[in-house]
Amino acid sequence: MIAETPENKPRFRLHPVALLNSDRLRRSLVETYEKKGNLKYAIGVILLFLSIASLVYTNDLVDKLEEREEREVRLFGEGLRYIINSPDDENFNVLMGFIQDALNFYQIPAIYVDENNFPSVFKNIPFSKNASLREKERIVEAHLAKMKKEHPPVPVQIGEGKVGYIYYSNSFLLTQLRYYPFIQLSVMLLIGYLAYLAFSAARKAEQNRVWVGLAKETAHQLGTPLSSLMAWVEYFRSDPNIDSSIADEIEKDVVRLEMITTRFSNIGSVPTLKQEPVSVIVTSFITYLQKRVSSKVHFHIHDQLAEGQTALLNKNLFEWVVENICKNAVDAMAGIGEIHVTLQAPPSSKEILIDITDNGKGMTKANANKIFNPGFSTKKRGWGLGLTLAKRIIEDYHGGKLFVKSSEVGKGTTFRIMIPAKIMEEIVVVNQDTDS
Repeated sequence: MIAETPENKPRFRLHPVALLNSDRLRRSLVETYEKKGNLKYAIGVILLFLSIASLVYTNDLVDKLEEREEREVRLFGEGLRYIINSPDDENFNVLMGFIQDALNFYQIPAIYVDENNFPSVFKNIPFSKNASLREKERIVEAHLAKMKKEHPPVPVQIGEGKVGYIYYSNSFLLTQLRYYPFIQLSVMLLIGYLAYLAFSAARKAEQNRVWVGLAKETAHQLGTPLSSLMAWVEYFRSDPNIDSSIADEIEKDVVRLEMITTRFSNIGSVPTLKQEPVSVIVTSFITYLQKRVSSKVHFHIHDQLAEGQTALLNKNLFEWVVENICKNAVDAMAGIGEIHVTLQAPPSSKEILIDITDNGKGMTKANANKIFNPGFSTKKRGWGLGLTLAKRIIEDYHGGKLFVKSSEVGKGTTFRIMIPAKIMEEIVVVNQDTDS
């Protein structure tokens, strides 16, 4: 029995510096997260700027080369016109060789079609070494059809009102340059994506270290007041003037605090998952929570799950998630309102859906997008880690999803938990197959 004296009464208190440090920690987490987010966007903007600059420059270069190739083709047309109209000129061979060398230098595929629409002259058309005359004609016709779609023909006046036409395609170099910006952009996007993955992995690893260290330190700090609380429980039980039921309720809360301490100390380690009845866990926990919030807050459970519906859960951690969401809902309603918890498993889905809806003040879309960020909190003394840890527990440990399903300012918010479902009958069948 503990004597009732000021000297040996169990006591504990939270130092004001701890509150100050918690607020500093929250601001530090928010600033760190926002700085890293800004760095990510800055890298993306730089990559986008470089890609656009490269695309603009290369397109300008392609346009200039295209103009040059068109001039070479027109020069080829002028040469043909001169040769056709002056077949006896002594400079015929020299001029023809000069024109062909110009086309060969730029590797411009070109076909001259005479007034009878017959392809009589062609340059830089690829043929196989053993191609027959018929195969060559077929290849020329195919290239001619393609050229007619690419560029308008260059007319060649051959006298007496007769006109021939030169059709041409872009050189291989120009074709490469035309597609080069897109290849370059794809490579830069790939590099940016890999950099983003590396950045995200590094950020997540750093967050994990912060969370693990913070959780373990919190568990350590809770140890001393818990011991004092247990002493207070024994003190109340020993006093005949105090209702023993009060001590029993306090003991339940102390046991729960010990469980919370265990949760914090286990953060960072791989949790043990067991097949648990989802309805039983949620219902019993909501019943427990109802007694520990304002009497003006009313919980309503809408259980639509099949009997025997289970899931792979770590009970303590899963209850922690539900508690975080429900307590945030209570705060959002300022201690007055209704919370609806709906459990369902659509036939077409292999997941259990748990919706927690309040009729509180709701939040803007911007806040809904940041609600799971480390350090983000709308409460003055909030650490901004509760929902962050809840999301980590559901998604990393249970392979599910946690997100804001809907929220409207002045009307309320709905959080949705999605976890893989399992029917108890399936487990029995699997066990029987294993035993046999």
